[in-house]
Amino acid sequence: MKEQIINNVLSAMQGVLDCRQMKLLKVSLQEQLQGVRISQTKTPDAEDNLLVLDSFISAKRIEGCSERSMRYYRTTIEQFLTVVCLPITQITTAQIRGYLVRYQSERQCSKVTIDNMRRILSSFFAWLEDEDYIVKSPVRRIHKVKTDSLVRETLSDEQLEQMRDKCDNLRDLAMFDLLASTGMRVGELVRLSRADLNLQERQCVVFGKGNKERIVYFNARAKIHLEAYLRERTDSNPALFVSLNAPYRRLQISGVERRLKVLGRSADIERVHPHKFRRTLATMAIDKGMPIEQVQKLLGHVRIDTTLHYAMVSQQNVKMSHRKYLG
Repeated sequence: MKEQIINNVLSAMQGVLDCRQMKLLKVSLQEQLQGVRISQTKTPDAEDNLLVLDSFISAKRIEGCSERSMRYYRTTIEQFLTVVCLPITQITTAQIRGYLVRYQSERQCSKVTIDNMRRILSSFFAWLEDEDYIVKSPVRRIHKVKTDSLVRETLSDEQLEQMRDKCDNLRDLAMFDLLASTGMRVGELVRLSRADLNLQERQCVVFGKGNKERIVYFNARAKIHLEAYLRERTDSNPALFVSLNAPYRRLQISGVERRLKVLGRSADIERVHPHKFRRTLATMAIDKGMPIEQVQKLLGHVRIDTTLHYAMVSQQNVKMSHRKYLG
């Protein structure tokens, strides 16, 4: 066993050390290992890694993670474990760094994607540490990836009106105005049931990340279109938004995304997706003077820093404020 270890070390150092240094290294290893008893223990294999991953995903499910998030977690971690091909107890910081560097180089993906992967691996290895699978997470020394601060696009009033005009049925019109006036997440939208609506008070109860319940508010136009949509419904499905044709199943996230993309294309507006409505509402609210703490509550953010990432201050407002306070 000792000879095998020495030979493995010498093999790894070939090309780095010259012959004289290799001989000195061999002698040194033999001296250091003399009198040391080495026994081989069974380490987890790839199958064991996947069993541990299953336990991690189960823990995330108990914490209230959405199925979509858990699929993203599983895919990211599985791919990493397949490439690294080592038991979790033997994975080092250098190997994780090397994997992230190679992934970015080969896929030409953004820094945001790499940081998302780092964050997921950090969560996984932190859980392994908490559960005593490992002594210390190797991701601790890998810091957050610095990403470019990009100006995120929002929808203008004109663009919202153009897309609203392209809605050719009451369901899409109600769905469009509910998204535009509440800024709710698309996952929250598709989970809504008719019973969650309070049309009189123009509000509804949504279940956000971690199954946290909150109230969101919609405007008068959304109320009118929701009432008209519900009046024309003939099915008994409790879901608020369902497919246009029988058997009238609850609308899924992909269905909402596809429909908004079609509306955007028909109005010659690029990159229309549900999250753009959320960002637009946050920006509009701050531009009109809503306190950031109230915007945070409206969007259901735990940390106010997250709200600040969503909201953009318009350059025109900066100009007007400069003239008011400093000009």
